[in-house]
Amino acid sequence: MASSILPLCTTNIPSSFSNNTNSSFLSKPSQLFLHGRRSQSFKVSCNANNNNVGEHDKNLDAVDRRNVLLGLGGLYGAANLAPLATAAPSPPPDFKTCSTAIISRGPPVSYSCCPPPLPKDTSTIPYYKLPPMNKLRIRSPAHLVDEEYIAKYNLAISRMKDLDEKEPDNPLGFKQQANIHCAYCNDAYRIGGKVLQVHNSWLFFPFHRWYLYFYERILGKLIDDPTFALPYWNWDNPKGMRLPPMFDREGTFLYDERRNPQVRNRTVMDLGTFGDKVDTTELLLQTNNLILMYRQMVTNAPCPLLFFGARYVLGNNIEAPGTIENIPHIPVHIWTGTVDGSTFPDGKKSYGEDMGNFYSAGLDPVFYCHHGNVDRMWNEWKTLGGKRKDLTQPEWLNSEFFFYDENKNPYLVKIGDCLDTKKMGYDYASSPTPWRNFKPNKNYSTGKLDPSLVTPASKIFPIFKLDGNTSFSLDRPASSRTQVEKDNKEEILTFGFIKYDNRDYIRFDVYVNVDKNVKTEDLNQKEYAGSYTSLPHTHKPGDDDHISSATFQLAITELLEELDLEKEEKIVVTLVPRKVGKGLAIGCVEIMLVDC
Repeated sequence: MASSILPLCTTNIPSSFSNNTNSSFLSKPSQLFLHGRRSQSFKVSCNANNNNVGEHDKNLDAVDRRNVLLGLGGLYGAANLAPLATAAPSPPPDFKTCSTAIISRGPPVSYSCCPPPLPKDTSTIPYYKLPPMNKLRIRSPAHLVDEEYIAKYNLAISRMKDLDEKEPDNPLGFKQQANIHCAYCNDAYRIGGKVLQVHNSWLFFPFHRWYLYFYERILGKLIDDPTFALPYWNWDNPKGMRLPPMFDREGTFLYDERRNPQVRNRTVMDLGTFGDKVDTTELLLQTNNLILMYRQMVTNAPCPLLFFGARYVLGNNIEAPGTIENIPHIPVHIWTGTVDGSTFPDGKKSYGEDMGNFYSAGLDPVFYCHHGNVDRMWNEWKTLGGKRKDLTQPEWLNSEFFFYDENKNPYLVKIGDCLDTKKMGYDYASSPTPWRNFKPNKNYSTGKLDPSLVTPASKIFPIFKLDGNTSFSLDRPASSRTQVEKDNKEEILTFGFIKYDNRDYIRFDVYVNVDKNVKTEDLNQKEYAGSYTSLPHTHKPGDDDHISSATFQLAITELLEELDLEKEEKIVVTLVPRKVGKGLAIGCVEIMLVDC
């Protein structure tokens, strides 16, 4: 099995930077260095193959070494720093400690997101066994379904919503099903006092696959049709890059009034949106969308952990989402939800509901359609070749979730049982995937930039506030690599210790071999490497505890080939902040060769 060890970037990081969780430092960058007095800097190495930290001990000052190391994230961050953190399967939630969920950027959720009453002895909840099947359920593109299907789907949702009125504690009810996402994603569940979160790690894809699996079977049960299948929002195909029409029919059960008005009238969606409307043409939007899909599915996801996301370490709270979770998953949520900060007709403030906030996303029927296509991307990715295969780590395969089936029976499920959709009884109707061949084909720069004329990264980082386009030169670990060397190791551009206020929408773009005057409206540029995005969310309650720490990694082997930079020992990288809220800080950057 290929190594799953990827060290985080190594540079001089002030300890107060890596451990700071108070949002005030984003507006007062100088506070990054203030911890009663100016903190000393120390060299942080997350190389999991080198556990000898002794040479740095004298520089750690009063900072607890364990806190420092557990503050490191990335594809293979703290989970690999044995013996300080032990990789283990994620257990199911502790139902006895289920508590109030927290609205991202807002107050506690006004109702309980916890599951209906369970058996007193939850240790007796059995493991789910996939039932035998006679016929595959086929999920179709939402924009192509006929009126007969729409009527059936609308009936199923209406009966699910009827249960909310007749039996509020029925786990098959519409609100109870939506609460599953709220509890798992907005801090209601804890294990050993540590918050359980299924986003921003390798739990993302399998959790949502199991979620939709049971949701789909419940809908089929309610209309007595075991062949009923959810539709998928075909946003990776230009013909599906709009809100599917069946969800925009007022007066139906598929309609949700808590959506952004921009999604109506057949508006072309922006798969890279960060909350602000960008004036452009439909053709350019669709082109940008296909380029984003190519970068996220092909260029930046040659390794399993780049696609799925980082190992999950309970309570670690270091965010390292996979490529598709980052984009387009998050932007579709943002694009569909109401405008953050706007006011509803009843006078209540919007926090992006429904789709734009994790706690409420499941209250919009289109949520499940959106995640149908996210799930489909998992299947599509595995057909692209190379090392694009399911993870094999036991701690991933044996991680568990909890759901009710269509007969109201509680079950535990394991990730290892959801790797093959056909064995789960469903598959996807085929649809064109033009993004597979939509590699950027235009150059922004007329030639190679001279790295000697650009400030080196060592003099730029840490960046305390990314408030403008920032260019720097960066050393590569090797140049002129052979094809065999490229096949063995991927070249990874890593940004570590990303700090931002998690109540804000966040996006910044990364370019290679362009200066800071780069134009960002058109992504059809070979120099465009990728983007980092974040949907407002929360980790735990507390007025001053809103700082998230993240790691962002881009595979650049293919990119360097496209730009004819393979022989260069240094390259020029440019960061372009698109939306940074109250502030965005980045601790370090480095290029590494990784066996994926």
